[in-house]
Amino acid sequence: MARVGDRWTLLIIDALIEGPRRFKDLEAAVPGLAPNVLSSRLRRLEGDGLVVAVPYSERPARYEYQVSAEGRELAGAMRLLASWGARAMGDEHEGPRHRACGTPLQARWYCPTCQRATDQADDDVAWL
Repeated sequence: MARVGDRWTLLIIDALIEGPRRFKDLEAAVPGLAPNVLSSRLRRLEGDGLVVAVPYSERPARYEYQVSAEGRELAGAMRLLASWGARAMGDEHEGPRHRACGTPLQARWYCPTCQRATDQADDDVAWL
């Protein structure tokens, strides 16, 4: 949470998961975010390795921002949070669906060693 738990950060990552964006495009994608805060968050996300800044102009220096491979791993967690929040608010949330049959996908606890899914997290999960 120290890396992404502050205000605006997950919204910035969400906007970048859709594809690379320039600074002005990010400002438009996250309304209400002040330019100085956006700049600060982008620098921190880049320092943490979650975002990559690719220069597209030398004079003046301008960058296009994209999510790194590590940052892309947040997409699953963000989908789960969005789905959970929508259910709590009583909204119908359209999450990812199985391409073959159209059924909404569900996140499950899975042990790769035993190759077994666990339906009740409390039954088989030990938090260390």
